[in-house]
Amino acid sequence: MITRRQFIKAGIVGGAALAAAGLFYSRSLKEAPAGAVPQGLTLPGRAIVAAIVPVVLAGALPASGEARKQAVARTVDGVGVAVSGLSAAAQKELAELFALLGFAPARVLLAGLWPSWEEATPAQIADFLQSWRLSRLGLLRSAYAALHDLVLGAWYGTPEAWPAIGYPGPPEIL
Repeated sequence: MITRRQFIKAGIVGGAALAAAGLFYSRSLKEAPAGAVPQGLTLPGRAIVAAIVPVVLAGALPASGEARKQAVARTVDGVGVAVSGLSAAAQKELAELFALLGFAPARVLLAGLWPSWEEATPAQIADFLQSWRLSRLGLLRSAYAALHDLVLGAWYGTPEAWPAIGYPGPPEIL
């Protein structure tokens, strides 16, 4: 059972990590014009999505090789396009989420991932996603749903994925 002292220590450490991540994020935005919201995905955001895609789309992606790499890259690009089409507020929230997940101390505290996104195994990423999906905190469940839906939308929004689900494509307009 967690003691009061452990709870307070965890709160202090978590608060410090979130403050550091916020500082890191605010510094990255200073390069953008005032009031601007980052469009699409940043490089750290792309790395996070590229690590998540094979786990979320397990069984749907090509088994291996160049076809798999291209499918993951197309899906990451599709997530970037989808994020660009969201409202400014939603884009800002996703940018903050990716900034937190890209900051190592916050990644460890929030996702339980010690290795970087590029070095994390699919099993570790699956455990992280499952913990957020089943979290008692609504914010983490919402973040999971956003990541999950963005990846699935980007994948199934491409004509290359349609044959696998038996979708013939949109009807032709004559």
